[in-house]
Amino acid sequence: MSVVEGGSDVAGATRRLSTGAADPVNERPSMRLNKGLSSTGMTGKKGGAAKSGGASCFGFCKPPQPPIEEVDVVLVGGGVMSATVGLLLKQLEPTWKIVMYERLGAMAEESSNGWNNAGTGHSALCEPNYTPSKGDTVDVSKAITVNENWQLSRQYWAYLRTAGLLKDPQSFIDNTPHCTFAYGEDQIDWLKKRHGLLSKHPLFEGMKYSEDVAEMKKWCPLMMEGRDAKDKVALTFSEEGTDVDFGALTKDLGKAFMKLGGNLLLFHTVTALRKESSGKWLLTVQKNDLGAKTCQVRSKFVFCGAGGWALLLLQKSGIPEIRGFMGFPISGEFLVCQNPDVVHKHPTKVYGKAAIGAPPMSVPHLDKRIIGGKHMLLFGPFAGFSPRYLKTGSLLDLLKSVRLHNLIPAAAAGLQNLDLTVYLVKQLLATDSAKFAELKNFVPTAQPQDWLLVTAGQRVQIMKKDPEKIGILQFGTEVVAAADG
Repeated sequence: MSVVEGGSDVAGATRRLSTGAADPVNERPSMRLNKGLSSTGMTGKKGGAAKSGGASCFGFCKPPQPPIEEVDVVLVGGGVMSATVGLLLKQLEPTWKIVMYERLGAMAEESSNGWNNAGTGHSALCEPNYTPSKGDTVDVSKAITVNENWQLSRQYWAYLRTAGLLKDPQSFIDNTPHCTFAYGEDQIDWLKKRHGLLSKHPLFEGMKYSEDVAEMKKWCPLMMEGRDAKDKVALTFSEEGTDVDFGALTKDLGKAFMKLGGNLLLFHTVTALRKESSGKWLLTVQKNDLGAKTCQVRSKFVFCGAGGWALLLLQKSGIPEIRGFMGFPISGEFLVCQNPDVVHKHPTKVYGKAAIGAPPMSVPHLDKRIIGGKHMLLFGPFAGFSPRYLKTGSLLDLLKSVRLHNLIPAAAAGLQNLDLTVYLVKQLLATDSAKFAELKNFVPTAQPQDWLLVTAGQRVQIMKKDPEKIGILQFGTEVVAAADG
């Protein structure tokens, strides 16, 4: 029976949507008639098993180890740090052989991913942590340093654009005004002092302050809509703020790195590294190939940009500088709104002030975000707990990091921060209604059906030895480097 294909009539459409037994795609000869099939049945070429696989020894033969590969630099992890360092090195040393190993199937799948961070271009325009109270004034020195560093990043990206290494900056950075939100007399007094000092500095020129409801409605209409007239609130507004999709940026940097000759290898996991007597580093890389499953690489330099997992690798490296370090993993959660009618009412990033004694990562903020081209709002973060050092890490990560040399510093840091343990427990026990109540402080008219809860990335809080306090908990980023560079 022949079957007529095509046709825009009803019968033709039916034939395209559903096939019967007589259709050519459903007719095939029996495999039993083909005596020449390969062992997998994929091809018609019959052949024996490869010698390295060893069918003759029932798969237990160990394939030969490939020769050690010699390179100049190894970058561990495919996040924004490795991508930036790799690109800088290829520009400075174009003849160097530089390899980046990423254990997952794409760059920027962990902390650099747009969903795993707040996307704030940290310039201290709105973040309260950089401007703590100090006596009767506010210390703005850290804010100035942070802003200066941010301008350096922007200058580098602008240079990459003129050099043809970044095609479209708008694919990862968007102008999004930054605001700081103060609630109550104490916070308003702090915000006034903060604005008075920062607005005099050239990097913060143009920052505005207001307690006027009409003006604040222009800046943050969603936050002021439905707010009780008795609420004492104030805002600062900086037009120069940005929202950054660090995931998109990382991938663009990775493309530029490869364009200049850098090598990115996905599904490759660095499992061990040690320093040889020659001063070079010998790394073991695990990969699910059809050979030995692992390979070794010898490198002059190694950069571990692997997020929290870098701690485990640095411990394996044996460098003395890592002694005393331990990490406490904390996960995060955000409330996300994708309702366009709500999203368009909040064109800014707004940071509030954390409660007295709360850790810096608890600062509440309501962010206008663009992730993968999608406009949305994120509120949080709420703390969670997982013993993993990466979002896709192992449940044993925390346990694996325990060493005799870091037990005492970790215990000292823990005893000095018992209130943070209580805070974390409260966060873990918080109900959906409690989290929604926190959101209502920022968005009085919020509706539960517009906000969904998503798990963000993993953060690893550093605990390290300290000459005065034995051990301390550090909230910022720590760069650990071997003494010989």
